[in-house]
Order: sequence, then C-alpha cells, then structure tokens
Amino acid sequence: MAETMVRMGELAASAVAGDVLVSLGLGSCIGLAVLDRRVGVAGLAHVVLPDSGGHGPQRSYKFADVAVPELIDRVVAHGGRRPLLDAVLVGGASMFAVTSAALEVGQRNEAAVRDQLAKAGVPVRAAETGGGRGRTIRVHVGASRITVREAGGVEREMQ
Repeated sequence: MAETMVRMGELAASAVAGDVLVSLGLGSCIGLAVLDRRVGVAGLAHVVLPDSGGHGPQRSYKFADVAVPELIDRVVAHGGRRPLLDAVLVGGASMFAVTSAALEVGQRNEAAVRDQLAKAGVPVRAAETGGGRGRTIRVHVGASRITVREAGGVEREMQ
C-alpha cells in the first residue's frame, strides 16, 4: 500500500488499486476527494483558500477556483468518467476564534469548493466539515473508500 501525502496547495490522482491519498491535519483547509467509484479512480486536493482572484500563480492549487477544475481533469485523465464523478469534503473547521463571520476561512473554503463542484456538475456525496478540530482524510483508491479521523479521535469510514 503506497501512501501519497497531499500537502497544502497540492493535489494528486491515481487509478492504482491499493494507493492511498492522504491529507493530514486539515483545519480550515478542505480535503476534496473526487472519485469515479465504478472504475476505481480517485483524486485528492488540499485546498487552502477560496479564490485566487485571478492573481495566483498558474499552477497554484491552494485556491479552490484553480484546484477543483484541475483535480476533476486529472481524475478524468486517469480514466474517470465525468458524468459518474462524485465528491467528498473534509475539513473547513473553525480553528481560531474570530469576531466576524466574514473572516471565517473554513466556511468560505467549503462554500467555494461546493460552488466549483456545482459548476462542474459533480455532486457532493458526503461531507464532514465545520467544528473546531482538525481532521485527516484518507482516500483508498480502487476500493473507493474514504476514511476520516478527527484530531484525538478514531479513524472511521465515510460514504
């Protein structure tokens, strides 16, 4: 079993059964898994911020508006079929006390990722977002299994 770490602003896709894509300690970031469960292709992006404003570097995947379309394209390039894709979101926690909802990066990240998925026609199958604890996501390629573990908690299966 090969684990591929997907760090902040990175993304990865695989069609190799047994591969595991992992993002550790997602706080306000969103771990976005995109899968074609019928052929066993999956991808994972570690989204840090909602919007590049058109000013981010060309290949900066830390922004939802850049990472989501690129992740979908990579999953399709690995054999996924666009009409059969679905998504799972993990993260988007409130990691810091803020006085204004306008500053809540986790909620803005989740909303931006969901908006990009809706534009691409990719439904969200499951989400574990919000709250105040960091989470780790593991995407088990081939088996199309996704597990999540809250900080201090136990790893458990998602949809």
